[in-house]
Amino acid sequence: MKPYKHTVQYYETDKMGFTHHSNYIRWMEEARVDFFDQIGWSYAKFEEEGLISPVTSVECKYKQSTTFPDEVSIDIKVVEFNGVKLKLGYTMTNQDGKTVCEASSEHCFLSKDGKFVRVKKLYPEFYDVMEGLFY
Repeated sequence: MKPYKHTVQYYETDKMGFTHHSNYIRWMEEARVDFFDQIGWSYAKFEEEGLISPVTSVECKYKQSTTFPDEVSIDIKVVEFNGVKLKLGYTMTNQDGKTVCEASSEHCFLSKDGKFVRVKKLYPEFYDVMEGLFY
């Protein structure tokens, strides 16, 4: 799995020149979209299948500031997966290899009408892929 790369944009910084903390959560989403693309289950495919996966929780631990135009590399790992709930872990490092943020997001799986979905039963191919990534 290739890490997702993000270059800090000038508009993502605050008056002090540091990246505003809210941007790290947006980068998590960018990295998550890339992660699902890499495993062959793009968000477009989710939607075609009638499946949605909303965020139910986010946690960020900021370790070091980033500034324009730092390059942030985001590694994702599957922390928890049981077919109903998914927890992803994110490690963000700067161009010097220093950890700038450790984070996680939790998700559930719903049908478009908002009902919980058991992925193993309805989407076994996706379940198998995710199960193989859980460590």
